[in-house]
Amino acid sequence: MEEQKMRYVQQLLQRRKEESVDRYMPTLRELEQLVRNCYAETINLSQEKFLAMMFIDGCFIVELFRKYNMEKLRNKDGPLMEADWIRYCLQRDLLLLENQLPLFFLNKLYDLTKGPDEPRKLIDIATTYFDFKLGDSDQCPTLRKSKHLLHLMHTCWTSGLPNVPRLYGRAPPTKEKLMFMSSATELRESGVKLRAVRGRRMKDIRFENGKLEIPVLIVQDHTESQFRNLIAYEQHRQGGGISYFTDYVTLMDCLINSSKDVEVLRRAGIIKNYLGDDEVIAQMFNRMGDYVTLSNFYYSEIFKTVNAYCNKRRNVWMAKLRREYFHSPWAFLSVLAAIVLLLLAAAQTVFTILSYTK
Repeated sequence: MEEQKMRYVQQLLQRRKEESVDRYMPTLRELEQLVRNCYAETINLSQEKFLAMMFIDGCFIVELFRKYNMEKLRNKDGPLMEADWIRYCLQRDLLLLENQLPLFFLNKLYDLTKGPDEPRKLIDIATTYFDFKLGDSDQCPTLRKSKHLLHLMHTCWTSGLPNVPRLYGRAPPTKEKLMFMSSATELRESGVKLRAVRGRRMKDIRFENGKLEIPVLIVQDHTESQFRNLIAYEQHRQGGGISYFTDYVTLMDCLINSSKDVEVLRRAGIIKNYLGDDEVIAQMFNRMGDYVTLSNFYYSEIFKTVNAYCNKRRNVWMAKLRREYFHSPWAFLSVLAAIVLLLLAAAQTVFTILSYTK
């Protein structure tokens, strides 16, 4: 990969008819301390090595986005642009929390190397590369406040969601209290109907009239990596805010205790399993739900109403009746036949008694 990075730097310089990076050094030196301050740990590199690393990595990212958006620049890029699996690997690596570069630095580098035929902003070509469908950044000011690519992804996926947590009571619930919500299998046995819905954001979950509506989740090879990095970002960011992904994974962790629960969700159409094994998905959510801090849990009201519904005996009895006697047309016909026979037997008994009384 280091060879690919250097090749991208060389192609950039050749395209701009520049023989060295000297023109960029004054700007990089001005930004050096600001960039260093973005990292929690001290970076023990000399100024020369640090600036070289930032320039090479930054140029690679900027050129990668640029080439993906401008087909005329792709002629000598080989598998980086042609192979989808390599693109997915690059997307995963670029969104790792530990691989983040400050977005203001990438923006500056992009502006310094931008040609006259590049009217779009870096944020716009980045969202195109990652396939974040949110429109132009001019129409979404929150995108411009993103601090790095992972933050940009988080902003794209949570834009438009309420900023107020759905709390019940006065104090935010603890995880121990939230874990009381039953698994998918137990909810179904308690009469809760699990419904898959399309056209909603992943975290727009609703519970009404005994129906728990959950948007479809497609689980692929990169799903766990994306969730883990988004959760890590929420756990370490400053300034608070709702932890949408942490709360979503916590909810799914409650619903999924075993592969049987995954099967229930999969048969309901809520989970599209592209990994093939339900047990893998169960273990994935069970692991991701460990060691996270919850605050102002987003789905607390849903947990409350679901638990209240499951605690009503009438709902449990009706669910058991439907499950044991009306789970298929043949079972229904058997029950109906038994009722008819019972009525006929009762009628025969009545007529027999009446015949003796005459």
